[in-house]
Amino acid sequence: MKIKKEKIKDFILLVPEEERIDAHNSTEFKEYILDLIKKGEINLIVQLGQVRFIGSSGLGALLAGFKNAQRKAGNLLLVNVQPQVLSMFELTRLNRVFEIYADLDEIFDSEP
Repeated sequence: MKIKKEKIKDFILLVPEEERIDAHNSTEFKEYILDLIKKGEINLIVQLGQVRFIGSSGLGALLAGFKNAQRKAGNLLLVNVQPQVLSMFELTRLNRVFEIYADLDEIFDSEP
C-alpha cells in the first residue's frame, strides 16, 4: 500500500494513495499506523480524499490506530472523507468516535 507521509505542526499527515481500503490492504495499513505510534508519533491525521471505498477491515485498522494513539495521549483525526466513505462511518456509528474534518484548515483553525 502506498502512503504519503508529511509532518504538519505536531501531526503526521498520512495520505493513502489507494481507492480502496479493504481486506487486501488493511493489514498493511494498520501495521503502518501502529508502527508510527510505537515510534512515538501519536498525533496522526489520515486524509481519505482518494479513498472511494472502505471495508470493515479498513475501519478496524483506523479504529486500532485511534485506540493506540489515545492510550498514549495522542489522537487520530480524519480529514477530507468522501461521501461514500463517510456513509460507512455513519452506518457503523464510528462518526461518533472519530473527529472528522472537511479539510486541514478546519483542524488547524480550531486549534487553541
